[in-house]
Amino acid sequence: MIDVRHIAKLSRLSIEEEKLDKFQKEMQDMVDMVEHLPALDGGAVQLDPANPMELRTDEVRPSLRREKVLENAPQTAAGCVVVPKTVE
Repeated sequence: MIDVRHIAKLSRLSIEEEKLDKFQKEMQDMVDMVEHLPALDGGAVQLDPANPMELRTDEVRPSLRREKVLENAPQTAAGCVVVPKTVE
C-alpha cells in the first residue's frame, strides 16, 4: 500500500483528508500500470530506422552580452536576474 501522507510530507505538499483516498487509488493505478509494462529483451532499445532521430550540430555563434541582457531585467544582483521566491 502506498503511503500518500508520507509522500506528501516528503514533497512538502498538503493534501486534504477527504482527497487522500482518491490520491491513494491514482498512485496505486500508476504503480500497477508500470508493473504490467512488457519487459525489453536484449537490454537495448532499437531505434526505428524509418524514423531516425537527427540532432543538430553544435556551433558557436555570437550572442548577447550579459550586460545587455540584464538591462531589460527589472531587478538584478551579482550579474543575475532576481526573481520572486516561489518555494516557502
